[in-house]
Amino acid sequence: MSDTRAEVREFLSSRRARISPEEAGLPAYGGNRRVAGLRREEVAMMAGVSVDYYVRLERGNLAGASDSVLDALARTLQLDEAEREYLFDLARAAGPAPRRRAKNPATSVKPAVQQVLDAMTDAPAWVRNGRHDIVAANRLGRALYAPVFDDPRRPANTTRFVYLNPAARDFFRDYDTIANDAAAMLRLEAGRNPNDQALVQLVGELSTRSELFRQRWASRDVMFHRSGVKRLHHPVVGDLDLNYESMDLPSEPGLVMNVYTAPAGSPTADALKLLASWAASHETTNETDAHSIV
Repeated sequence: MSDTRAEVREFLSSRRARISPEEAGLPAYGGNRRVAGLRREEVAMMAGVSVDYYVRLERGNLAGASDSVLDALARTLQLDEAEREYLFDLARAAGPAPRRRAKNPATSVKPAVQQVLDAMTDAPAWVRNGRHDIVAANRLGRALYAPVFDDPRRPANTTRFVYLNPAARDFFRDYDTIANDAAAMLRLEAGRNPNDQALVQLVGELSTRSELFRQRWASRDVMFHRSGVKRLHHPVVGDLDLNYESMDLPSEPGLVMNVYTAPAGSPTADALKLLASWAASHETTNETDAHSIV
């Protein structure tokens, strides 16, 4: 992950390979093409750079590439917003080392953020960092993601759960999509923070222990995780169809709050009420057990 030149090479070549001449608006030529997707000279022509310069870029040398060149590449390769950000992150990593080392992702939140979480009593909510460590949650959030928190390792990590815990396939009803998204989000974070050693260790652990992760990681896909529908099968309340919103916390750079809701009167809304009741009684039981031990 720390080999920026290799990552640039693989990323650009994989994006080039997925675009056909027809999709790029080029004339379709007969006969067999030796490469999948666009040729290097075609990318260079469409981006307005020399073939030699593009070859140098695709060999991993993004150092010194201007924003206008990167924009032209992003347009030519039809990169989406996340891919474009990743390309710019790779270019920054290829440049001179910054004077200040990037701050590692936070592993806790300010008391005020926890108070905001606790004030949301009807909606499961939790805060994660870029490594997908859950660093804070409200009661309903802990109950919703109880299978993730069952792992005694702290902080709980959703991507480790997805790839290394067999329970994930039952918990996530759209498991294949979740697995794809988790690896793509983690790669995007690797572009932002290539020197985060905890992230390097996490990717190494997942690559060593999960063949599926190795496959997903090798795709070089990246994505944002902003809003959508999460379909879960909770071990206590059954199937849930939840809307989620992911929001950056301006006061806590690098942290994201995930909030889950369901339309009023829906089966999922009723299930959340049941889950809240279970969470309250479960927490009370734990507190009673703890006092009896003391």
